Amino acid sequence: MAHYFTDNRNLEENRKEHSFRFSGHLYTFVTDNGVFSKTEVDRGTEILLKACVNEVRPGETLDLGCGYGVVSVVLGSLNPGLSMTAVDINPRAVELTELNCTRNNVSCRAFISDGFSEVSGMFRQVITNPPIRAGKKVIYAMFEDSFTHLENGGSLYAVIRRKQGAESALKKMDEIFGNCDVILRDKGYWVLKSTKLTG
Repeated sequence: MAHYFTDNRNLEENRKEHSFRFSGHLYTFVTDNGVFSKTEVDRGTEILLKACVNEVRPGETLDLGCGYGVVSVVLGSLNPGLSMTAVDINPRAVELTELNCTRNNVSCRAFISDGFSEVSGMFRQVITNPPIRAGKKVIYAMFEDSFTHLENGGSLYAVIRRKQGAESALKKMDEIFGNCDVILRDKGYWVLKSTKLTG
């Protein structure tokens, strides 16, 4: 079986639409076979949005492992000061992110990247619902590379279920950044925030 965090563009196409209400706004998303949570916005992403919507600051923002673009669309529409970049290893996900941003009138630069492999530049914040099934090695590399690509004072936000390793992720982020806070606990999910403080 092809995982959503791989290049699975050879899968048969079967596009569907679903809507999602958040903060008084109704969004419509096109999804397809081979993308994460294709039938509805998953609970972890919704909790991540709830934690981040009033936390993020104007500036360059990276949606890391963007799936079909929920984080980019919602945060980009509610925070016009964000300059959104979205990346995913899955070409179908990137194509859907571009489509969903256009349909929801959000400006976003989306492209294929295995983690940070194709990413350059610095960001005010990196936001991720990481692919837990890819394993700790992949996820912790995402945290380490986020530190490298964050401006001084910039923050990494990640949502992880407690029973899927939130506590060990918190320790890892604290080890990398020297700080990590749980900014929201909801329905078994933790939203973790680490801020890059150098000099």
